[in-house]
Amino acid sequence: MPEGHSVHRIARQFQRNFVGKTLQASSPQGRFAEGAAVLDGREALQAKAVGKQMFLEVEGELWLRVHLGLYGAWDFSGEILVDPTIASANGRMGQTNQRGTDLDEAIFDDAGENSLSSIGAPRRARVHVRMSEQTSGLADEGDQWPPPVVGQVRLRLLTDITCADLRGPTACELQTPDEMLATVARLGPDPLVGDPAEGEERFVRTVRRKATPIALLLMDQAVISGIGNVYRAEMLFRARLNPHTPGRDVPEEVVRELWRDWVKLLAIGVETGQMMTMDDLTPEQYRAAMAHRDDRHWVYHRAGLPCRVCGTEIALEEIGARKLYWCPSCQR
Repeated sequence: MPEGHSVHRIARQFQRNFVGKTLQASSPQGRFAEGAAVLDGREALQAKAVGKQMFLEVEGELWLRVHLGLYGAWDFSGEILVDPTIASANGRMGQTNQRGTDLDEAIFDDAGENSLSSIGAPRRARVHVRMSEQTSGLADEGDQWPPPVVGQVRLRLLTDITCADLRGPTACELQTPDEMLATVARLGPDPLVGDPAEGEERFVRTVRRKATPIALLLMDQAVISGIGNVYRAEMLFRARLNPHTPGRDVPEEVVRELWRDWVKLLAIGVETGQMMTMDDLTPEQYRAAMAHRDDRHWVYHRAGLPCRVCGTEIALEEIGARKLYWCPSCQR
């Protein structure tokens, strides 16, 4: 499932490429036809992410709420902001990019754009995505515009130069301002939304009064926003915390460290587009980690392999219907 960093990056694309422009909206699949008809012809006013959900405001006091869920993704084409991770995914954003980013193949211009921090820079590059079950790729300037619809597109949003196709979301709906605020109010704090210090206090208060295992609390979007299976496993290992520890039994300082680690990791994820959870890597190790998941994480997806720290076999179990990876020795 896409985790918080991906959704924040998607919101940046909408903020940069769609806000201030009149939208052409359609539902090629037909499942969002009524909503698309309401959106069509309205100006996009702002885009923001809270945890795993994105909200796009349009004129007329209306919000589009999208939750990608397990299978959702946005495919961007036309003129969009790119960095090496977006380029390696051929414009697709949302689904966890575990295939990695090959920095050796990244193209840099004379101004140093297309760097890992340039997703918010004013440079634009023309990217087009040809979707099929097996293939996608970068296209040239001569390709058809608007791009042909391929597959099950729930919602297409189009400007004169940019296209966004939404496929497979868990939720895609229109909300009034009050409904949008009510949705956000039900979500836990997000380090990139509001005051991080207030978010920390809210997170600490919630965790410290719960008997629920900390592994489940970190995945509860009402407790903290944006953390998914990958970040959950990695954060617990980085804290050397047993995932079965009840929240109320986790020392307050450790709970605060978890929040501050999420602040750090989320920022790295937004910048790089990858869930980079290992620190102090050499340049060679960093390039390998960006390119391959096996070199990027401490415990995630490493069941049966030796712990990178102590050599103990990484354990795999199911908790809350999701896979949990952890080191029984380091995380006592």
